[in-house]
Order: sequence, then structure tokens, then C-alpha cells
Amino acid sequence: QVELVESGGGSVQSGGSLGLSCAVSGRPYGVNTMGWYRQAPGQQREMVALITSGKTTYYGESVKGRFSIARDDAEKTVHLQMNTLKPEDTAVYYCYSDVRLEWRSSQGQVYWGRGIQVTVSS
Repeated sequence: QVELVESGGGSVQSGGSLGLSCAVSGRPYGVNTMGWYRQAPGQQREMVALITSGKTTYYGESVKGRFSIARDDAEKTVHLQMNTLKPEDTAVYYCYSDVRLEWRSSQGQVYWGRGIQVTVSS
């Protein structure tokens, strides 16, 4: 079945950079919107960056100008480049993907990754 496979993340000093990647496994018919959410301890989950099948991008206000999202439809992957990281970026990051399972499907189905820790120290 479909699964989101996440990679990247880790620990970095304030001002550094990290990358996150997420691949849609299995054989879906297509992938609609993909991206990343994050959740810090004691806080609600928030949208970080999304990219549609038409490559329209959306960014959370706190990451605009620092993060960049891109997708590779041939590999069914999405990559998030995180630059000028701040301690407040510390969170568990979750891959999000709206997947079209079959050509007969008129709507996609949402899948979530298991989450990857990103830690930024001051």
C-alpha cells in the first residue's frame, strides 16, 4: 500500500541549514498536494510548506524567505530546504501527501509520515 518515507532532519546550530525529503512509496495513480507540517511540544500542529501538483507553493509566515519546497513528480518526492534555522524551528516535522490511488478516484486520500525530529540549538 501507499506509505510516506521521510528522511533528513537532525540537529544544527542556529543559522544553519537542514533538508527534509519525503517519498510516496507504492504505486499510486498520482500525487496531489504534498508538503510538511510541524509540531513542537505543547503546541498545535502548523503548516510549514505545501506544494500542489501544479507547483503552486504555500509557506507558513514564520518560514517565508528561509524555507523552500520543491517536488519531483517522476520520483514522487517532495523536498524541503530549511535555511537560516532558528531555535523556534525545533519540532517534529511530518510529511503530508494527498494521494490519488486510482484513476477512477475523483478525490485524493491524505497520508501522513511518521515524523522527523529537527532540533536547532542557540
